[in-house]
Amino acid sequence: MEQFESDVKIPEQLPLLPVRDIVVFPYMVLPLFVGRESSIAAVNDALSADRLIFLACQKDASQEEPAEDEINRIGTVAVILRMLKLPDERIKILVQGVKRATIEEYIQMKPFAKVKVSTFNEEPGEDNLASEALIRHVKEQLHNAVSLGKPMLPDLLAVIETIDDAGKLADIIVSNLGLKMEEAQEVLEEDDTIERLKKVSEFLTREISILEVQQKIMNEARGEIDKSQKEYFLREQLKAIKKELGEEDDFQIEIEEYEKKIKKAKMPKEIAEEADKQLKRLARMHPDSAESTVARTFLDWLVELPWSKASKEKLDLKTAKKILNDDHFGLEEVKERILDFLALRKLKKDMKSPILCFVGPPGVGKTSLGKSIASAMGREYVRMSLGGMRDEAEIRGHRRTYIGALPGKIIQSMKTAGTNNPLIMLDEIDKLGSDFRGDPASALLEVLDPVQNVNFVDHFLGVPFDLSKVLFITTANYLDPIPHALRDRMEIIQLPGYTEEEKLKITEKYLIPRQIKENGLTPEQIKFSKAAVMHIIKSYTRESGLRNLERSIGTVCRKVGRKIVEGNGSSFQITPKLAEKFLGTVKYLGEDELKDNEVGTATGLAWTPVGGDVLFIECTKYQGKGNLLVTGQLGDVMKESSRAAYTYVRTIAAGYGIDPEDFNKFDIHVHVPAGAIPKDGPSAGITMGTALLSALTGRPVNKSVAMTGEITITGKVLPIGGLKEKLLAAKRHGITKVIIPKKNEKDITTMPKYVKSSLEIVPVEKFEEVAELALLPAPPKPAEETAAPAEKKPRAKRKPAEKQA
Repeated sequence: MEQFESDVKIPEQLPLLPVRDIVVFPYMVLPLFVGRESSIAAVNDALSADRLIFLACQKDASQEEPAEDEINRIGTVAVILRMLKLPDERIKILVQGVKRATIEEYIQMKPFAKVKVSTFNEEPGEDNLASEALIRHVKEQLHNAVSLGKPMLPDLLAVIETIDDAGKLADIIVSNLGLKMEEAQEVLEEDDTIERLKKVSEFLTREISILEVQQKIMNEARGEIDKSQKEYFLREQLKAIKKELGEEDDFQIEIEEYEKKIKKAKMPKEIAEEADKQLKRLARMHPDSAESTVARTFLDWLVELPWSKASKEKLDLKTAKKILNDDHFGLEEVKERILDFLALRKLKKDMKSPILCFVGPPGVGKTSLGKSIASAMGREYVRMSLGGMRDEAEIRGHRRTYIGALPGKIIQSMKTAGTNNPLIMLDEIDKLGSDFRGDPASALLEVLDPVQNVNFVDHFLGVPFDLSKVLFITTANYLDPIPHALRDRMEIIQLPGYTEEEKLKITEKYLIPRQIKENGLTPEQIKFSKAAVMHIIKSYTRESGLRNLERSIGTVCRKVGRKIVEGNGSSFQITPKLAEKFLGTVKYLGEDELKDNEVGTATGLAWTPVGGDVLFIECTKYQGKGNLLVTGQLGDVMKESSRAAYTYVRTIAAGYGIDPEDFNKFDIHVHVPAGAIPKDGPSAGITMGTALLSALTGRPVNKSVAMTGEITITGKVLPIGGLKEKLLAAKRHGITKVIIPKKNEKDITTMPKYVKSSLEIVPVEKFEEVAELALLPAPPKPAEETAAPAEKKPRAKRKPAEKQA
């Protein structure tokens, strides 16, 4: 090497070859691919002369034509040993670094770069103890790095052992360390040989530290692999020993049991393949590992789900009808719908089950009806409460990556039922919530869609489960909170409240026998008269359902039970007087407004969350400036209805003998009693108009007439909602005639016959028709009577319950 260097005579001017991402050191031999036209021209010029070329690293490797200031000024003079032309017009050259040099000036840049260079005059370092110690230390470091896995050719190591010059040793080692371009350029530019070798020593120290950490990681990984292999061999040996001794392996027995359960479950082919795959994974795991626990839980759920087990349906319509009639009184629409489904099921076995939604006030029997339907159809019954559910994972389950993960409530219900065609009652679907954990209502979209639920995928199972054979029934008190997309998937069946006659029959047939039994009495010890039951219904309960009524019956039974235990009698006949003694003060008194035909007081019908109710609207006039005052904690819609009614009454005032000046001389006050109860809705419009017209004309309103309908400022009567509940409320309060909008006439057809027969329902289109039906002729006025209406009697307080007119 020294001889080669001394033989080469380096001229002052050399062609320049900029190189990318590599720093060439003296004594370094490496191949270079040359593709740029200027670089190829520089190589050709060097080959045509003395084969010498100057190699300098460009600062930015992405530059195709680097400028003078973008090339490092210190580089290496190299000799081209070989040159090979490639098919893609590039050339490949093999070069060897000869000596460091510095660019003094650029002679030309086109067609190739040519520079004037000056070489470094490197003198060998002083041969002293310090330099010798440094050389030895660097050589030891290099051997240490090689022992830790640093790749280095054996021939190169042998050459390094013979070098005693610090500069040459540094150049050869640094060219094989694989340093970054900036670090290698820093070493190349160092002209002091001892300092250069010290920098190489620093880089070797860093390389050794990295290699030691790498070696430690590899040893740890190899140790884990060796440990697993050792455990595997030991377990295999233990199996063989136990087999020879005739002892059984519990884990192997567990695996075999899973195999039997998988076959017995009769899963679909794809599910069975997944189960076998997980079972094989379990067999390879350690029995006590966390992964094996997850695999066991997954397999337990798979084998326990009813993939192919179904209940045998009862398709006898007579039996089903008898069961439904025995369990529930009334609800004819619901019963007819179930019988229709059974009849169609008998004709078409593979018919998809409908998604029914029972909507009605609390206590009308929505949930208990589900049990009766399941019994009538011969299906298993599972109830799932959705009230307050906010986490989507409650429906779809958690993924197996979570600790303690389980399937969702749907799959849990299927496991509980034990058959793939149960009746699942989704209770209180209108009470679903949503938060950052997801929206359960959206997760139910797939469950309640007969087309999609064929392949319902629970996050825990990760495999499809067929829910198409399940009969889903949902319940709700209101339809409004249910998202439209979810409501669209369900068949809505309205369950209205019960009339007093229906409550009487239900109480005698179901509630009294059940409460007698639950309170430890016998039918001989307590008997209820019809009058007593009607007294309890009218005076202690005012609801669409039956819950408070059953509680009141239960209270009477408990009082009787205590009397019997205390020895104060052996049997009791419950009369209205005795019922009042047991239940305390009457809660609901008869409405005073219904006793007399009053001026300015009209009877309306309202819808409340617990069914229909009667709404009384009062109106009076007094000396003022023509203002309209509306009170009673009314919503914006109801206030607007009062203004619309007032406007129309003013337009027709002349036809009813009202002096137009009265609207300027008197203030009008409209009030809806029970002011603590919020009220809203447009359907009290005609009631307000009737009360206004009565107060202004002095004509009393017929106490036996109730009305409901929205009014416009042109006097049209528009349709309203909740008509069935409102008619039932009218019947409960003894109303005989009800005025309804003409466009609601079609809703009357769905009313029970006994409701239609006991009420005179009059459809109207214009407000004048309402006035004709509701207003009575004005009584003769004494001469001294003023325009102010007589003072009204105070009314009994009513139980608060939010109303919507």
